[in-house]
Amino acid sequence: MSQRLVAVALTTALLGTVLPLSAEAARPAPRITRAGLDPALVAGRGADVAFVEQEAENAFHTGEKIGPSREAYTLPAEASGRTAVRLTSKQYVEFTLTEPANALTLRYSIPDAPAGGGIQAPLDVTVNGKHRRTMTLTSEYAWLYGMYPFSNDPNVDPIPGWWKPEPDPVAKPFRPNHFYDEQRLLLGRTYHAGDRVRFAVPRHTPAAWYVLDVADFELVGAPKQQPRKSLSVQWFGADPTGRRDAAPAIERTIAAAKKLGWSVYLPPGTYQVNRHIIVDQVTVRGAGNWWTIIKGKVLPLPEPAPDKSVHSAPGFYGKYAADGGSTRVHLADFAIESDVRERIDTDQVNGIGGAIGGGSVIENLYLHRTKVGIWLDGPMDGLLIRNNIITDAIADGMNLHLGVSNVRATNNFVRNSGDDGLAMWSETNPDGLVNHDNVYDHNTVQTPVLANNIAIYGGRDNAVTDNLVADPIREGSTLHAGSRFNSTPFEGTLTFARNTTVRGGPRDLNWNLGLGAIWLYALQSTMSGRIEIRDSSFLDSTYNALLFVVDWPVKDQYAIENVAVSNIKVDGTGTNVVNARVGGWATFENVDARNVGAPFVNNCGTFQFDGTPEFDVRLLSGNDGGWDGATWCEDRPPVVPPPPPSPWS
Repeated sequence: MSQRLVAVALTTALLGTVLPLSAEAARPAPRITRAGLDPALVAGRGADVAFVEQEAENAFHTGEKIGPSREAYTLPAEASGRTAVRLTSKQYVEFTLTEPANALTLRYSIPDAPAGGGIQAPLDVTVNGKHRRTMTLTSEYAWLYGMYPFSNDPNVDPIPGWWKPEPDPVAKPFRPNHFYDEQRLLLGRTYHAGDRVRFAVPRHTPAAWYVLDVADFELVGAPKQQPRKSLSVQWFGADPTGRRDAAPAIERTIAAAKKLGWSVYLPPGTYQVNRHIIVDQVTVRGAGNWWTIIKGKVLPLPEPAPDKSVHSAPGFYGKYAADGGSTRVHLADFAIESDVRERIDTDQVNGIGGAIGGGSVIENLYLHRTKVGIWLDGPMDGLLIRNNIITDAIADGMNLHLGVSNVRATNNFVRNSGDDGLAMWSETNPDGLVNHDNVYDHNTVQTPVLANNIAIYGGRDNAVTDNLVADPIREGSTLHAGSRFNSTPFEGTLTFARNTTVRGGPRDLNWNLGLGAIWLYALQSTMSGRIEIRDSSFLDSTYNALLFVVDWPVKDQYAIENVAVSNIKVDGTGTNVVNARVGGWATFENVDARNVGAPFVNNCGTFQFDGTPEFDVRLLSGNDGGWDGATWCEDRPPVVPPPPPSPWS
């Protein structure tokens, strides 16, 4: 087969269904969305952000709509709303502004280089046909292959194991994923509702195709002025052009500010930083995350660091817990543009790290292309994380690990993480430390490529509330609690309240099993601490709304007990409302469901098949829909795609 035919075949496989749209089609009215839906369907949930989201497939375009598809390793599956627009030479997508804007963020994908490593390609941006600017898009931070921890090589082979690879025999490239990247652009002036912003592919470009997913339009305010009683890093020699290493000057400023009891100011500019800046009992504030940019490279270390890193990268770190941790840290109003292109789990190349507690605040940051946006290793206590944007991480968006307590993460926006979007990981340790009394609330988490939007691994009295979570891709779902990864047992009450999940419950490729939009997993111990799932909406779940599951080798050892589900609305499931594949029990009260693709309860328990299901589905009052007995079991019921979600009468 010719190279051209191979390329066409590969592109078709990645893009899924291609639906042409004539350039002569009627121009659609502009549509604002949140997680790809009408904002009214998700009101009150998720982050209150400064930008307005518009999906490319809803805009006027001369390209081809791709999707919808939820099959992993395809471009539509990783797109917001599972749909995007494919462009080739001279084609365009044109958005109509719904309110004033002077800046935008574009989420896109372009092809990888044949041998990996990415390419660059131009994209022209005009407003009302004028003021052309050219963005330089890149795939250097996208396109991973193979199995965890993944490779940048499209020719990587699968790792032998018990699983059956998809497809079989294995095609190359094997399991391509993490296709998308995003880029910000200041437009230079303010445009108004009704103005048209066009993204057009030039006639000559090295990219065979472009896929545009979503554009966020924003009215960015003027740079914040230097606060009183602050020291500017430029006074100590920091270069705002990014040409010279600014890390030593920033460190000198921090040292002087701590002696005076003043804060540190990062004026507008781009500051080259290629390693960690250690912060303790100090405020470091920029002029706004569109104006103050910390930018650097991932560089090899001459020898491994004590924390086992083999690379350095830009980041602000508290002291590690073993060194006493950091307190009274305030980081605000700047961006970190990192350079992480591969996942090396021993590398501390995160945007924010270490142990930061004791009344600290992390706010208004834009963290881009890091390994993890914010990874904190306890023990540590007392931190507020708010109003941050974390995108295109190669691993987690945020992770609270090892004895972290009294942390609130609120109003954060996370998109395109390479692992869990937000995680709390209470890992077992000799000192008996437990994650406790932490809250994730009012966050928006979209399109994690691997694992879950929000995941809780062990701990005591933690809460996940008022979040909007959408479009998980594989090996995870929108909400998750799991006794796994050597976590401490669940104790006290774990609360999932007032959350909205959108297009959750994908197929787990290793189990070949549909997950739940929320799933509880007993892998390493019985889950007997109380878990409350209440006052929430599960919209358009690919398989189940709720999954209770144990792994086969330990199915007779561990159970899931003491779960209370109440005041839930389920609008659309491909299969069941409840799928129970474990022993134990849960109560269900005021659970309303509609557009359900299979019997409401699929109770296969631990597969003893002795006539009595091992999971006790305790139906209390107020459950509406097709609830009936809990004895029905079908291993993998066929999927019936539901209609789109709609307002609930």
